[in-house]
Amino acid sequence: MKLSQFKFRLPDEAIAMEPPHRAFENEDGTVDKIYYRDQCRLMVIHRKRQVIDMFKKDADGNDTTEFLTFRNVVDYFDEGDVFLFNDTKVFPARLYGTKEKTDAKIEVFLLRELNAELRLWDVLVEPARKIRIGNKLFFDEEGPMVAEVIDNTTSRGRTLRFLYDCPHDEFKAELYGLGEAPLPRYIVDQRPATPDDMENFQTIFAANEGAVTAPSTGLHFSRELMKIMEIQGIEKAFVTVHCSLGAFDPIEVEDLTKHKMNSEQMIVTAEACEKVNAAKQKGRRICVIGVSTLRAAESAVGTDGLLKEYDGWTNKFIFPPYDFGLANALVANFYHPESTMLMSTAAFGGYDLIMEAYDLAVKNDYKFGCYGDALLVLDD
Repeated sequence: MKLSQFKFRLPDEAIAMEPPHRAFENEDGTVDKIYYRDQCRLMVIHRKRQVIDMFKKDADGNDTTEFLTFRNVVDYFDEGDVFLFNDTKVFPARLYGTKEKTDAKIEVFLLRELNAELRLWDVLVEPARKIRIGNKLFFDEEGPMVAEVIDNTTSRGRTLRFLYDCPHDEFKAELYGLGEAPLPRYIVDQRPATPDDMENFQTIFAANEGAVTAPSTGLHFSRELMKIMEIQGIEKAFVTVHCSLGAFDPIEVEDLTKHKMNSEQMIVTAEACEKVNAAKQKGRRICVIGVSTLRAAESAVGTDGLLKEYDGWTNKFIFPPYDFGLANALVANFYHPESTMLMSTAAFGGYDLIMEAYDLAVKNDYKFGCYGDALLVLDD
């Protein structure tokens, strides 16, 4: 397929800046917000029947005028079905420092730690043209956190050595204390990150640190919804995919077969395989939560259609047409035009039906992006 086939007009106001919430003004004029992870809208696609559901049903099975919400996702599953989640944990990867002598403000985006003993980190810097090897960056006027640029890796990439003499745990805590939630560019270009974002941009089941962006579809699951799943007998299993910024890289080729995805580290445990495979062999639904989890599942599925243990990296790029080996249901977000996530969703749900759903989403004021609304694709 071609890149241009995934282009559509997305109004700025359709991009969610925050999760669903209620705001309360206090007597002193300050505003408090209560966030509801599972109260975004839900659109449901039945890919075999070519049907799209947006509204709740009445007692006679007819559409009402009330939109489905994410809590309704469990209504489409039965006891013994399995939801497969990504349990990666986001760390506060975006920091702001100042360059020595000039005091220029520099954004430093932490990607991964290269050497714990030497305090070496792979980072992105902005504006990159101002940062050269040998420059020092200061991160806290009151504290001792200083970094030296020791290498250029890409046009925006640098290797930093943090000059901080203390136990590693103390260094890591200090470093993370200076950071903020690594929200996507399309949000931070409109508003600054807040302390609430560090909680909102983290799934409630996050366990294994290493992601620099959230597995956003997992953000819709609240503790209450997970409890409802448990009561209904819907099983859950977890893989780990440390989400990178690669999914946000613009595709610069029209022919999608020529696009190369950045690699992401992933782990599929024996426990996850046992739970997923037992359900699949019984004919139960395997619902993959999010595109990062979908890529992991397709990277680790065998020719027999069963999940295999895996500890390594994946650069799998899924776009139409694609034959899926494991999942028969997918929960995704509404993604930006020409994004790899949209392409993977279209591969699962069918290009024409997914693009029809996106057209309906724009016309009916659904919200897009990591804090936006959700899409359930069923194989029925």
